[in-house]
Amino acid sequence: MLRNGLEPWHLLILAVVVVVLFGSKKLPDTARALGKSMRIPKSEAKAMKDEEAR
Repeated sequence: MLRNGLEPWHLLILAVVVVVLFGSKKLPDTARALGKSMRIPKSEAKAMKDEEAR
């Protein structure tokens, strides 16, 4: 039954559910906040690599 994992229609249903839950007006703000929060650990990891290289 779940041999193929996620199929395109699964992703479509997921997108519809996200739009219904968060509303179309909040999605850009939510995506922007998620992007900013993902940049923080990335920059911290890069800083740690730079310190180890010294």
